[in-house]
Amino acid sequence: MKRQKRPRALGPVWLRWCMFLGGSLCMGLAVAVAVQWVVTGSLSIVWEWFVKWPTYLLLTGVLYGAVVFTLGALLGRLWLSAILVGVAGLVLSLVDYFKTAINGTPLVLADFGLAAQVGEVAGVAGELHPPVDFWMALIALGMCVGILILVRRLTLLTGRCRFVTFSIALALTMGLFSTQGAQTAGAVFQVDVNTRLAAANSHDTYGLTLSLWRDCFLQAKKSPEGYSEAYMEQVLDRIDEILAEDSAAPAPAVQPNIIVAQSESFYDLTRLPGLQYERDPLENFHALESEGISGTFHSHYLGYGTGYLEMSMLYGITELDFGAGTNICFLEDDAYEKFDALPEQYTKSGYRAEMLHGYNDSLYNRTVTYPRLGFSDLLFSADIQALGFPWEGGVYGGYYMRDSYFFRAMLDRMEDINSSGERAFLYGITMENHQPFDPEKFNYECQIGVTSESLSEEDMAIVRVMLEGITRADQALGDLTDALRESEEPTIVVFFGDHRPNLFMTDGDTVYTKLGLCPDNDTVGWTPEEISDLYSTDYLIWANDAALLQGQAGTRRDSSITAIGPQLLELTGQPVTRYWALLEKVSQVCLTNTELYFVDGAGTPSAGVEEADLSDEARELLQLREDVLYDAMYGQQYITAEMNEPVQ
Repeated sequence: MKRQKRPRALGPVWLRWCMFLGGSLCMGLAVAVAVQWVVTGSLSIVWEWFVKWPTYLLLTGVLYGAVVFTLGALLGRLWLSAILVGVAGLVLSLVDYFKTAINGTPLVLADFGLAAQVGEVAGVAGELHPPVDFWMALIALGMCVGILILVRRLTLLTGRCRFVTFSIALALTMGLFSTQGAQTAGAVFQVDVNTRLAAANSHDTYGLTLSLWRDCFLQAKKSPEGYSEAYMEQVLDRIDEILAEDSAAPAPAVQPNIIVAQSESFYDLTRLPGLQYERDPLENFHALESEGISGTFHSHYLGYGTGYLEMSMLYGITELDFGAGTNICFLEDDAYEKFDALPEQYTKSGYRAEMLHGYNDSLYNRTVTYPRLGFSDLLFSADIQALGFPWEGGVYGGYYMRDSYFFRAMLDRMEDINSSGERAFLYGITMENHQPFDPEKFNYECQIGVTSESLSEEDMAIVRVMLEGITRADQALGDLTDALRESEEPTIVVFFGDHRPNLFMTDGDTVYTKLGLCPDNDTVGWTPEEISDLYSTDYLIWANDAALLQGQAGTRRDSSITAIGPQLLELTGQPVTRYWALLEKVSQVCLTNTELYFVDGAGTPSAGVEEADLSDEARELLQLREDVLYDAMYGQQYITAEMNEPVQ
């Protein structure tokens, strides 16, 4: 049997080494361009970006080139490492493209927390296809790899040269992907690796790869100035002083059941300009507003983020409370036990907390986090269908479980819990109005006629799907409240839309761009008012006994995903811990504080907390909250136990 011949090197070692280095850097630059090509959808845009910020593209090329160089030395084949890195880059760009197509937001470091559930995420997103630019970029990279194959004898490293090259390359590459190395590279290539930016702004400035890279090495969450045990004792004393300013709330005369309904993509679409309806698609919601507390609901997200919203409501945290790229649904397990969560404010008073979700248990780490937040049981789609309550009609509407069926399941659980002598705290997450909004989703059914002079018939077919989903959610809400009117059990319903749907039209623009609510799909060019508007939905707090609303029936009040929990606790007169009492105080001056925008307690938006017109007292409250969270999540937990003690 003949021994297979290995390719023979061509040229002296120094020439082959220089060709190896040059080929690595050229391939790295090619991958950098290809990734941005797919992300932006145009080579001309990539060129404009390069002209504006040339060092950013060069550093991106160096990062990819360093990996090509290292893998090439390890494998002994530069062309093979080029293939591996090229494929990885294209996959990264495709994931970003799909995420942007799904919800209009770029890929961020926190999204990698859902990497294990990528199949499920794609399943609820609908049918996705790579763009033409992806295939063109693939061909271009294939040509680059072909050139490396042709000159492979000129880039062949062997023996000690290959070993030394790999050792040096590995050290340099690891340096580029270390905190100190990132600081040095950032200084050389004029990349700010210290300032945290909103994802859209970061991607627009640095590009996909460099944005993710810099987020990896942004400085960790800074400690408060002078952080120590003595400092935190002063924080605790100041919190107690502020909380003592309020008189103690009287004990509630009754303990009502609590039904929280997080309605998928629900909002008052009658506020959209340029659409005319033959009748009110939210007739139940609008009628119930006169009986309850309602208003604008600042959800912090647009088109996605359901699991993050849940964590903000139930635990009072947001992504801004952690280092850049942190996924708040995938923290260390014990992080969810640092504070007593919202459900635990009720379970300590004899309530039973359960979560119901109209989908399976695969997403957002719920099976790990929810038990730690005080929920006794988690019921997903299969569990709900196994309850066996009387039901006529289908379980599924469109692609997901019907809201009407889902709410009947919540009533069934409430009745069962009450029959055991306990009060119910139920948190329900609906699915019927979840994307995709394919025209055939509801078999082209739309109960309410809608017209528009500015949208084409093809676009209107998509709008009708959104309209039908929201109409069904409204009808399910009506059925729920009608049933509760007949119940003797005192019950409060908290109903809100988790976020607006990022409804894309046939040409790739969203319905909001088409109707003039924002200039384009990229939030970089939006005003704080536009962001605040589109990153908000509507909410309702209703009770089957008006006395449970403490005289607030028929009132309007802005709320948010971080304010609704404290609002509910205040309304029910529930004994709370210092932590939740502090959050209630903070909600009076801040409804939203994210990387993208800020909304004060009166509903006035700003570009950020620094730009907001806040009093010294308001800024002090925000700082106290930040101190408490830092101490619990990053510090020594000097006062964490005390924050879980009841307010005196």
